[in-house]
Amino acid sequence: MGDGMKGIVDCNSFYCSCERLFRPDLRERPVVVLSNNDGCIISRTDEAKALGVDMAVPYYQCRDVMERHRVAVFSSNYHLYGDMSMRVMDTLRHVMDDADGRSGRVEVYSVDEAFLDLSHLPAHALRDFSLHLRHTVEGWTGIRVSVGVAPTKLLSKLANRLAKKDKRKTDCIVVLNTEEALQEALSRTAVADIWGIGRRYAARLREQYGIETAWQLRQMPEEWARRHLGGVVGVRLIRELRGEASITMKDPLDIKKTIATTRMFGRPVFDLEPLREAVATYVARAAEKLRRQGSAASSIGVFAVTSGDGPGQYDYDPRSDHRCAVLPIPTSVTHELMRHALPLVDQLFHLGRRYLKAGVILGGLVPDDPVQGNLFASQAPDLRHRMLMQAIDNLNVSMRDDMVKYLASGLTRNWKMRQEKRSQRYTTRWQEIVEVG
Repeated sequence: MGDGMKGIVDCNSFYCSCERLFRPDLRERPVVVLSNNDGCIISRTDEAKALGVDMAVPYYQCRDVMERHRVAVFSSNYHLYGDMSMRVMDTLRHVMDDADGRSGRVEVYSVDEAFLDLSHLPAHALRDFSLHLRHTVEGWTGIRVSVGVAPTKLLSKLANRLAKKDKRKTDCIVVLNTEEALQEALSRTAVADIWGIGRRYAARLREQYGIETAWQLRQMPEEWARRHLGGVVGVRLIRELRGEASITMKDPLDIKKTIATTRMFGRPVFDLEPLREAVATYVARAAEKLRRQGSAASSIGVFAVTSGDGPGQYDYDPRSDHRCAVLPIPTSVTHELMRHALPLVDQLFHLGRRYLKAGVILGGLVPDDPVQGNLFASQAPDLRHRMLMQAIDNLNVSMRDDMVKYLASGLTRNWKMRQEKRSQRYTTRWQEIVEVG
């Protein structure tokens, strides 16, 4: 069963681990990280779990418990987490490339997870290599990880969950490379904990078919899965549980087909001008991403999320409104994109509504050089704009924090996302670097 083995490396409580990395005084204290606008708990350490702090719970509901037990609370620090994620993934690529001199064996699945193709390793070497991988990542980046290894991606996720469930017993590594190990692991895994099966569907499987565990689900015939488990998707899931690889490793998508920038507001927005400022800011950010991959956009979409129709209402019933425009000539120039985006904001704005979120989506991406011209356009693209964009990007990358920005983006930006408990951006800002002494 050693042939074609897959692995997954998952960072333990990743956001909290990033916060602890630069705060040794928090090593034994419970830590939690909050979502956008300091709303809900999205990451927690084992110590916080032991206190009964649950995931996705609003912060205000458990504030008393956390204050009583001196829980360290942080706002999301995406600059720090993104940079540490890149370091972890680069370390994995280095170790995997060194293993046999081949590249492309790492598939980044999320900010804190990556699948590995371990087909080059014999069965007896899987655990030692996983241990080497874990020690290397922890030694080079300071981030603790768990490793799950199995014949398929789904089973590797299952193995990783078991590795994290009892870290002291497993040493954060579980390898399922025998039928006996697979059967034991599947029997210990509730059907609700299978990758791809949600709580509602798990309840249905229990109530209608008496399926409680992953092992019981594995025994079901493929035709049953086709009829009752989502067609082809269900068949793939059953095959993956049986050790038949049906979800392949994917190449990294270097060139995105669409680019989006969206944020929750720090406070509800009721007026047109701050909504225009927010959209202009998101256009600038999306355009920067667009130029970074050498693309130009053929279309632009703007959306806004509302809830309620007045300042005195506190019901949460989000509704989304969207407008889109096709550009006469594909472009990556920020002010050209703003020129088409801001009228869309005017179209979707309704006085009196409470706006909670807005976003920009750039589509129809094509290579920026050369761009197909438009016979009916009044003006051809000005190459001087490219030089201007390059200068602005260079300044903002080197100086940070939107050093050069368009006036349409606003000066005060009172609508920005709340991050009242954000830590320092230790790895991406010179003025926020750790000081020792």
